[in-house]
Amino acid sequence: MTQIFLHENWKFKRTDEDIFHNATVPGSVFQDLIDNKLMEDPYYRNNEDKAKEFMNYDYEYITEFSSSSFDSYMAASEVFLRFEMVDTLADIYLNDMLLGSPNNMHLSYEYPVKKLLKDENKLRVVFHSPIKYIKEKFKEDPLLGTEDCTRGFPHLRKAHYMFGWDWGPRLADMGLQRPVSLLFAEKARLSDFYIIQDHSDGVTIKISGSSQVLDNTTGSSVNVKYTVTAPDSNVIGKDIPVNKEFKIPDPQLWWPNGYGDQPLYTVEIDLFDNETEKLLDSQTKRIGLRTMEISTEKDEYGSEFAHKVNGVKIFAMGADYIPQDNILPRVNKERTRTLLKHCKDSNFNCIRVWGGGYYPEDDFFDICDELGLVVWQDLMFACAVYRLTEDFERTITEEIYQNVTRIRHHASLGLWCGNNEMELFVGQEHWGAKNTLKSDYVKMYEYLFPRLLKNLDPQTFYWCASPSSGGGFDDPNDENRGDAHYWEVWHGNQPFTAYRQFHFRYLSEFGFQSFPSVKTIETFTEPKDRNIFSYVMEKHQRNNAANGKIMNYMSQTFLYPESLKDVVYYSQLLQAEAIKYGVEHFRRNRGRCMGTVYWQLNDCWPVASWASIDYYGRWKALQYYAKRFFAPLLISCEERGFLDQCLSVNDEIDELVKSIKIYVSNETMQNRDVIAVWQLRNSKAEILRQENSLLTVEALTSEFVQEEVFDDIDIHENYVSFALIDHDTDELLSEGTVLFCPPKHFNFADPGLTFTVNGDEITVSSSAYAKSVEIRNENDDLLLSDNYFDLNAESKTVKILSGEPKNIAVRSI
Repeated sequence: MTQIFLHENWKFKRTDEDIFHNATVPGSVFQDLIDNKLMEDPYYRNNEDKAKEFMNYDYEYITEFSSSSFDSYMAASEVFLRFEMVDTLADIYLNDMLLGSPNNMHLSYEYPVKKLLKDENKLRVVFHSPIKYIKEKFKEDPLLGTEDCTRGFPHLRKAHYMFGWDWGPRLADMGLQRPVSLLFAEKARLSDFYIIQDHSDGVTIKISGSSQVLDNTTGSSVNVKYTVTAPDSNVIGKDIPVNKEFKIPDPQLWWPNGYGDQPLYTVEIDLFDNETEKLLDSQTKRIGLRTMEISTEKDEYGSEFAHKVNGVKIFAMGADYIPQDNILPRVNKERTRTLLKHCKDSNFNCIRVWGGGYYPEDDFFDICDELGLVVWQDLMFACAVYRLTEDFERTITEEIYQNVTRIRHHASLGLWCGNNEMELFVGQEHWGAKNTLKSDYVKMYEYLFPRLLKNLDPQTFYWCASPSSGGGFDDPNDENRGDAHYWEVWHGNQPFTAYRQFHFRYLSEFGFQSFPSVKTIETFTEPKDRNIFSYVMEKHQRNNAANGKIMNYMSQTFLYPESLKDVVYYSQLLQAEAIKYGVEHFRRNRGRCMGTVYWQLNDCWPVASWASIDYYGRWKALQYYAKRFFAPLLISCEERGFLDQCLSVNDEIDELVKSIKIYVSNETMQNRDVIAVWQLRNSKAEILRQENSLLTVEALTSEFVQEEVFDDIDIHENYVSFALIDHDTDELLSEGTVLFCPPKHFNFADPGLTFTVNGDEITVSSSAYAKSVEIRNENDDLLLSDNYFDLNAESKTVKILSGEPKNIAVRSI
């Protein structure tokens, strides 16, 4: 089968206007309006309000093409016109003939057009306003969902975040967001093929499926064979009949990042004409040899929830991924790879694709396969109620069929999840979810979807919702079963130490907000806007009253900030410390807890949010912290002091407990001999007391090392540093410090920070204790091997991974 893309000579206009403008396909209305200078940047200041108005209109896209450019293919049995993503409501015409009216962004659409093609052809796509559509539908049937979205959004199978979220703008774009092409198929073509792995005796694979016969007039038959190529590019199996097993010689297993390598085999599936032996169609897929399960075994606490890869239970470490942009043409393979490479480099082994966006492109999964990132894949249903009409069931069934069959072969695919947060809120009858709507929920996620997934992808685990304890509205956020979302730290205004009250089996959402880099803020503000309570800054903060919440936590932790730079710095440290408290606590309880996936990895526009990497790819402090608290070998310290025992300096307390507990976590596949060190120090970083412990930490465990009580210390003058050292090589594996009071109450000595630059290295030195040392350049685009670290009157050298070391500045708390 031959594919020819139709990406040239497109033009567009508003349907109520006469003048056409140049358009880009794949692309979108917003991007075309911007490119033609018909619309200002919707991300700048409060331009979102103006941009929204453009989506109240309909738009027409046209292109013309000549059949002479593909005359040699016109002998094909059939020609299909294929649209890989139509966003969302459209009428498609070829030579003035209506082919169809797509209404689901998550579907690809194909139309047989051989009989409609002429020497000269005109393709026309008319897009209809999604805003008007959902407004009218909401009047007819007021289906509800999250209040952060435009009302009526559940009525349209369009990426929900485009209608707004508590981190995203209301910019409901439209357009031909993925390729448009003609497919020339001769006699037959490949359709649905499933690669089955069996690891019971070595590794065997088998391909099952069918082909679509297009021409029965000749009486000829077709056959399907497949070829397997090893990671070293050597062919190890050729022309194997479909449905016949093939045993992989010397199989190389695929592992998540941190547990082993990611070898990928290539499987080429070929369709031949039996009479002529002509190749009619071919598909190529890359696979990893692995078993991938979710263990829900019962134990003394309840039921575990753990990724089990090749028989090994791994501790999931990662973040929640949202769409990378509200204007999708700006997303490309290079940008996606950069983001996911940041994850790998930060010791992630897992990433959760959240259910309010869209099913990612093939590139996303290819990159996750290569980097060893296990993908928790939500189906695209989030924070809403849906009415299960016949038409709705028909379109979501096709949606799941298309996307599951497209994605299921990927080594990185860890599980399918039915929805985001709907069992939790529908069970509480939020959004008017009573009677038939509640019944429809159960039908969709606990009957229809698991039945579809069992048929389409029986080798991948299906989980009905996130969070969930297994369905049936049975305490979906139960601490002792399934996965949980915990938001009391942040939404509930609880202190960071509140994480230590819980032992969730798998925490798939928890987060804390911060502001992006000042340089990022400058991209969407004028100087007069650069106050966090200005109109523009609040337009770029979608969680109600969140800027005040950040300042409330800040007031409990730091001295009053004197500039916007200080506000940003402190906010990012708050965010990083909050998530660090949670992750380190749950890693200390490995076995009972088996996953920490924080909210959220990235942004879709420049905004104050929970992201650890901002819209422009700048790492916040949290991303550097994540690299450390997700380290394969981690030393962590559970301190007791002011934060877990007092709310105010005026609280009356009989005796403040001042203590530490030292733990070592080993998330590698080998036992490790290590030395755990702690030191009690004063503000000048002088050592007052210290202890070393030599221990062997078994693979895939966390071990308690010791507890120490400090009755006689001054919490405003003393702190504890700790480090983990490899016994055999003296390599420093992990380190940190803890205070026993808020930083604002600690009597820091002036650390006298200095730095030198030598090639691609920066060395920072201090003469006293320096906490959370930040290194930045003028454009704040340095990517370093480490940042926001502590110094104990010492020097530390970091590598420059990207960016220019011009006008370097350093600071600490």
